[in-house]
Formats: sequence, structure tokens, C-alpha cells
Amino acid sequence: MMKKILVIEDNTDVRENIAEILGLAGYEVETAENGKVGLVKVNQFKPDLIICDVMMPELDGYGVLKILASNPQFATVPFIFLTAKSEKVDLRKGMSLGASDYITKPFDDADLLESIAVRLKKSDLVTPAESHHMKSLDAIPSNYFNDKLRTFATEFELRRFRKKDVIFEEGNNARYIYFLEEGKIRVFRTNDFGKELTTRIVNAHEVFGFLDVLNSKPYSKSAQTLEDSNIRLIPIKNFIDLFYTDHDFALSMMKHLAIYSTILENGLVHQAYSSVRKKVANALIQCYEKNEANPVISMMRDDLASIAGTAKETVIRTLSDFKHEGIIDIEETDIFISNVNALINMPQ
Repeated sequence: MMKKILVIEDNTDVRENIAEILGLAGYEVETAENGKVGLVKVNQFKPDLIICDVMMPELDGYGVLKILASNPQFATVPFIFLTAKSEKVDLRKGMSLGASDYITKPFDDADLLESIAVRLKKSDLVTPAESHHMKSLDAIPSNYFNDKLRTFATEFELRRFRKKDVIFEEGNNARYIYFLEEGKIRVFRTNDFGKELTTRIVNAHEVFGFLDVLNSKPYSKSAQTLEDSNIRLIPIKNFIDLFYTDHDFALSMMKHLAIYSTILENGLVHQAYSSVRKKVANALIQCYEKNEANPVISMMRDDLASIAGTAKETVIRTLSDFKHEGIIDIEETDIFISNVNALINMPQ
């Protein structure tokens, strides 16, 4: 199967030159002129590898990588940075964010193709057990878990939920695995004092509610819609049958859980040690990355405070500061992101 590569580069000549080289090398290529467009095309094109310039208007390469790294569907897609800079600090920053490789412009065509080949080969690496029809974890595409469930879920009930509807509550017996076809969900926990802490924002085409099913326990969290949503309800028995009969699906779920666990741990670290400004900035980024094509966040301040892990009044005050600094604009409950780079690079 032809490998798909997305090239995100604001320089037209460089972008078209890379696309031509990759096309001649036998790759299927899609291009984007900036980071924002690139994020939209990642969801549409679902590339096997991404080549991205560092310095771009709208959203730089570091911002693109950071947003993708927090999305389990794309967190393991090989990511190669292109830059005209060669300072060690840039190399260090890119690699610390999870970049697979770094190529300095101007580059040699052979070096570019070799780097791509190496990263794709590593991504597709299969253990010797492959001869026995057993794939390695690296051989399973990072988006296989959600894509498989998306197809599988079409066999089951589609239920419409209104904004603020509760889908399940902490302590309820687990009955279904949920696949979100359209809308937005927040998953949260409530402490002994009734304070809610959002642990995850679920976007369209993602699954939720399956962790407790695997542990044969009641739901440990609650789930509520943030907007009108369409959800497929997959009975537990059917989900378990799929897990035991589809080896690739079982492996993909292991990869999904590993990525999700890392994201959750990073989120808890930010909750514990970040400044108030950083917490609110991270909350806005979480919501923004689910709406790459539309940088408008329509959310009640209570919900945003739950995501940030701070008080509603603190969120309102911090949003006001961000507005005065030109980072966002506010119109009633709508928040318009004006400078996503400022949010991403907000000091701790």
C-alpha cells in the first residue's frame, strides 16, 4: 500500500519541491501552507508520516507537534521537522516534544528520502513472530483502534444526546462502550466535596467508557455532553468478543492505552505544578485542538474551570487577562483564539 505523507510548509517553492520529490519516490502526498491548515488535513488525510516546517505564521511547527502529541489517534505518527536553523536549542526542543527527526534546510534530496524511509520502516517494524501471523505493536497503525471501532459501531444503536445530558455517572454499572460520532464529551471525576475535575475531552470519532469495562468494575468517572451529540452504544459483550477475536484490534488497544496513560500523567503533572495562567492556557488548547478548523470555543466557564482544575472565578479573571493581552477575544460564552502560539508557549 502506498504510504501517505503530509508536508506542512509555508514557503511555496519548498513545499512544492518536496511534494514533487516524494511523488516521484512513490509516496501519496498532501500539502498544507501553515500549521492550522496542516492540523485539519491530518484529520482528513490521516498520513503515515508528517514533514513540518518549524517557523510558520498562524501556528508554528512546535505547536502542531504539541497538539498532535496530545491526541492518541496521531501521537505515534512519525514527525520530521524542517528548519533553516541549526542551533542546538532548536534541536533539543523539537526532540523533547517527540519529533522523530530533524532536517536542516537547504537539504539534500537523498538525505530527505533516507530519513523518511528509516522512519516509516521503524513505524512498520514487525517482529519475527509476524511469520506466525502475530504483528508487533509497532506494526499496528496508531489510528487503527478508533477506525476499527468506528466501522464496528455502525451495527449498534445510535442515540441522540442534548447538551449537558449525562451519559453515565460514576458508580453506575458499565453496560456499554461509547463511540462518539458527532459532538463533544467531557469525562470527569467528583471529589468528596462535590468538586468536578475533567480528565478528558472526547472528540468526534473517539471511544470512551471502555477502561472500567476491561476491569469489570462500575464506571469510575462520569460523562456529560458539552454540546448536542450523536453516540453509538456498543454492548459490552460485543466489545469483548471483538477484543478476543481480532488480534490486531487487541494490540491496537494496548497502544491506545499506553498513549492515553502518558497523556493523562502529563495532564496530572500540569494540574499539580503549573501556574494558573498555564492551567487555563492548557485547558483552552485542549478545547482548541478538537476544533482545528474553527478556533472558536463555546463553553460555559464552569466546564472550562473543571478542565483547568481551578475555580470558576479564577478562570474568568485569567480569560480577561488573556483578552487584554490579545491572546483571545470573548463574546458572551464564545472564546475566539487569536494567538494559539502564546497559549502553547505560556510560561509555567
